[in-house]
Amino acid sequence: MPIPEDVTGDEIDKDVRQELQSLPKTLAEDVAKNLVMVARLIDEDPEGAYGYSRVALRLASRVAAVREAAGFAAYANQKYAEALAEFRAARRMTGTVELWPVMADCERGLGRPEKALDMAGAPEVQKLDKAGQVEMRLVAAGARRDMGQLDAAIVTLQSPELASSSVQPWTARLRYAYADALLAAGREREAREWFAKAVEADRDGSTDASDRLAELDGVEFVDALDDSEEVDGAEGEAKDDSASAEGGDRD
Repeated sequence: MPIPEDVTGDEIDKDVRQELQSLPKTLAEDVAKNLVMVARLIDEDPEGAYGYSRVALRLASRVAAVREAAGFAAYANQKYAEALAEFRAARRMTGTVELWPVMADCERGLGRPEKALDMAGAPEVQKLDKAGQVEMRLVAAGARRDMGQLDAAIVTLQSPELASSSVQPWTARLRYAYADALLAAGREREAREWFAKAVEADRDGSTDASDRLAELDGVEFVDALDDSEEVDGAEGEAKDDSASAEGGDRD
């Protein structure tokens, strides 16, 4: 796949660059460029990112960072079995537990929420950093919802991190998930409160909490053009109705 001229490969994380040093120099540069493209495209063009990840995988399948990138690209394309296999391979190579929550979410994607819950209760979770533990809590709550256990999902999300007033990178998503679970359980007033709290924490627009809040408040955003078309349409219908009524009188 073509690599844009502005991509040098130097953009990758220094730890990844260090991993690639085990490869011949030219090969390492090629792999690095493909990994840069994966990172660049994964949010906006996951299919394109997946293509670059497959190239990197073909070039250097024994590098953990490549397996991890391939896993995230597959995950972004909802290829959960493939993503799980890549994450497992990366974990075997590194021995770290960082990928444990996303591996559990792959189990959810494969229709195995019970397996995800088993993973949420495994010793590996205690080795995760705070962000990883919050991510695991989100996955576990999602698994509960998959199983129709709404109340259990709500309880799962109730935590010191949710109650904290300080804003962390995970705060908006945690509050959003809690609000969404409350709404699904019919607890609309509480849901509105937590969607509002999610908006406060969502500084980079990572959720659609503001839209959900507006929806609960009955705010509708109507395009001005659509609005005028509706008015014209209504007037036309009124004229047609008037003509029909007149025709009826004549009969």
